[in-house]
Amino acid sequence: MLDSFARFPLQGLGTPAPVMPPRRLVVTGFYRYVRNPMYVAVTALIAGQGLLFGNVTVLAYGAIVWAGFFLFVVAWGEPVLGEQFGDEYKRYRANVRRWIPRITPWRG
Repeated sequence: MLDSFARFPLQGLGTPAPVMPPRRLVVTGFYRYVRNPMYVAVTALIAGQGLLFGNVTVLAYGAIVWAGFFLFVVAWGEPVLGEQFGDEYKRYRANVRRWIPRITPWRG
């Protein structure tokens, strides 16, 4: 997660926050495997804790968090990236899945 977060200022010349979005599309590191590695990491951490401790409440919380991420990405994130980066994002989106990582890195 930290690697994915650090790529925004280093390669994207911005942040993941809408107030200072990246100027370049970030498609390196874990972004070569999955389009939303930070959201996948957070959801996996929560689900892992729920499984490790056998806590259904934590698993339910993880499902709610993932649903929030899903709605945010589909309703706001992807449309904004599509407008901002056009064909570059379209090509990336066609080759890298939203939630389930690829086996091999995308070399776009």
